[in-house]
Amino acid sequence: MKDYEMVIGLEVHTELSTKTKIFCSCTTEFGGEPNTHCCPICTGMPGVLPKLNKKVVEYGIAVGLATNCSITPYGKFDRKNYFYPDLPKAYQISQLYLPICRDGFIEIEGKDFKKKIGIHEIHMEEDAGKLIHDPIFDTTRADYNRCGVPLLEIVSEPDFRSADEVIAYLETLKAILQYLGVSDCKMQEGSLRADVNLSVRPKGQTEFGTRTEMKNLNSFRSIARAIAAEKKRQIEVLESGEKVVQETRRWDDDAGYSYAMRSKEDAQDYRYFPEPDLAPVEISEEWKAEIRATLPMLPKERRNKYIEEFGLSDYDAGLITGIKALADYFDDVNAIVNDPKEVANWLLGSFMRVAKEGEDDSFRILLDPDKLAKIIAMIKTNKINRNTGKDVFFAVWKDNLDPEVYVEEHDLAMVGDDDLVKDTVAKILAENPKTVEQYKGGKTKVLGFLVGQCMKELKGKADPGTINAMLRESLK
Repeated sequence: MKDYEMVIGLEVHTELSTKTKIFCSCTTEFGGEPNTHCCPICTGMPGVLPKLNKKVVEYGIAVGLATNCSITPYGKFDRKNYFYPDLPKAYQISQLYLPICRDGFIEIEGKDFKKKIGIHEIHMEEDAGKLIHDPIFDTTRADYNRCGVPLLEIVSEPDFRSADEVIAYLETLKAILQYLGVSDCKMQEGSLRADVNLSVRPKGQTEFGTRTEMKNLNSFRSIARAIAAEKKRQIEVLESGEKVVQETRRWDDDAGYSYAMRSKEDAQDYRYFPEPDLAPVEISEEWKAEIRATLPMLPKERRNKYIEEFGLSDYDAGLITGIKALADYFDDVNAIVNDPKEVANWLLGSFMRVAKEGEDDSFRILLDPDKLAKIIAMIKTNKINRNTGKDVFFAVWKDNLDPEVYVEEHDLAMVGDDDLVKDTVAKILAENPKTVEQYKGGKTKVLGFLVGQCMKELKGKADPGTINAMLRESLK
């Protein structure tokens, strides 16, 4: 069998965090009873006129600047004509000829790669509604609440050669969007989703193979699985002597396979023409400069700051700054304790084992920064040991308690009586003569058992390092 390589391009759709829709004043809030967040404009009733939401344009400019794009000074909207039940007016207002952003790039890196992924264009458009399938009654119902929610479609160049590169790009792009505050990127709610255009070709061949498009993948796991399955399917088609058909496919993550939806449309099939009800979008250099001045520190800059100013490793800094809410939480805790490495160890250890990624300010909601700071401070001042600190953390996390009050009420403060610790060490050595002989015979690993017995006797309220030192001294 020939050795094949993949060629992948992505079309990423992100719903913008504006309060109202792109062409009307309906709310963009997620959820709600079906068909309660829509009006004659976003459902495209005859005779209505759209009015462009200025904030959508500003968000588009900000994303373009953050992804190294050139901003189109004179743009416009176009009608993309097609009929589906979730788009009642039978066309979508989008941008084909003059998108708001062009010719950018995002830098990505992983274990075995570091490269630039080109961004072909970014354009503004409206979202469609949602079809809800009811298998019990064998019916399909349309919910138009999502109609008119503003979208940016970010179209990459076909620069990906592996699923790992795709995931790295999506993680980087997601972080940029969250840092800019233009989207919450909640994939489970559909506010960040990707279409994967994939083809395979024999290694060394310069011509692209025939591509397929897998629509609306909304988790990193499903994207990686869909890519692996589609690569395998296309190779099997080619190896059997058949040709890959250009088509749109839908991925079934539960079943682990994709199935054909329709033949892939080209631009002429949509019969694009200029949107007659919207004026052109003119972006001056002054407007662009105003938005550039408001851009926050982006993930790459923040990671470099954590490395250079706080002494964090590149790996730890990358993990923390990859999630804006986590990086903000890190800053809040570190502002209190002024010990960035200790804070990083907590966030990437016990904290991340219980934290829920994805919600805006989820970390702050689940545990106030000052409470984690108190736990760290009690360990640093030897009021509690590290193991007790972890127990306190989980208790405080679970019930949102005050850590200092919890330590006092449960009598968890470390034993400050050196004589008591010495007496305990002597007692444990006397009760374990065989272990003592093993240690003196060269089996030094048994020291851990003796430390554990001492900690048990002292109910965990001692410094393991102090006990270790006393045991070694007594065993000389």
